[in-house]
Amino acid sequence: MLSSAINKKPALFRKYIFISFLQIKLEETELSGRSNQSVVSEFIFLGLCDSWELQAFLLVIFSSLYLITILGNIFIVLLITADLHLHCPMYFLLANLSFIDLCLSSVTTPKMITDSLKANKTISFGSCMCQIFFGHFFGGGEMVLLVSMAYDRYVAICKPLHYSSIMNTQMCIRLVVTSWIIGLVHSISQLAIIIQLPFCGPRELDSFFCDIPLVIKLACMDTYIFEMLINADSGVLATICFILLLISYSYILLTLCHQSKDGASKALSTCTAHITVVVLFFGPCIFIYLFPLNITWVDKFLAVFYAAITPLLNPVIYTLRNKEIRNAIKRL
Repeated sequence: MLSSAINKKPALFRKYIFISFLQIKLEETELSGRSNQSVVSEFIFLGLCDSWELQAFLLVIFSSLYLITILGNIFIVLLITADLHLHCPMYFLLANLSFIDLCLSSVTTPKMITDSLKANKTISFGSCMCQIFFGHFFGGGEMVLLVSMAYDRYVAICKPLHYSSIMNTQMCIRLVVTSWIIGLVHSISQLAIIIQLPFCGPRELDSFFCDIPLVIKLACMDTYIFEMLINADSGVLATICFILLLISYSYILLTLCHQSKDGASKALSTCTAHITVVVLFFGPCIFIYLFPLNITWVDKFLAVFYAAITPLLNPVIYTLRNKEIRNAIKRL
């Protein structure tokens, strides 16, 4: 019956064969295109500058800063753990902040230091995604932890009679665990958006580490919607944390106005250290993620400040401005 059908309608049969052939070729082309969209296996960092002399100078500077950051934050964690006088909620949260700063600085700075010795600064696709994941994990966790520290100061100054009952061990652990969980959820949501994008062409990043605003621009598609989602994700977390910080410290400052001079001076000294850390941390974040300036040298400066300098300043600020920490150092 097939032969009779061919004899009766040869033109229709040939047309059917031709259409089937075209469909197969189109499917092969589509599959080939999809595979080619994933050909980027590594990215190239352009670094901070092109001058070898300046790179050698920066190598010494950043190596020293990283060493001081690591030793300083480890010192604070060990000091708070060993000194019984510092076993209270404020210093428990401070120890966790130092630990996060220790981890946050280790996400990008070691790679930046080793790349200073290389002419070809590359990073694999998987390592790039890891930098994005852990950078937002520790960064998001630190935002929430700073809010927890502000809440601790709010309870201590505004509700001193209820401080021990509110800020008990269980509450401190819940605050720290919450900061880690929110940081994890934030990081996973950011990575889930960018990891599904196709990267098939350009692979140069005008920076020294992988971050979403730069990496997403290398995708082989229109990323406007994805950029909006990422900015909304980061913006909501940063904005909520910043508003809560403003509310907490506003209540604290209003309460200090009605306290005795000595008590207010001591509390204000502690809060000044907290507020300084908040400003130094949120300042670069605002201009990197929420309101990018798109000026190359400014973006690089903010990235360096956020990744290498802020984790160093935290232990310095709390050590120099905190009397209990200074006394604990003297007791060593």
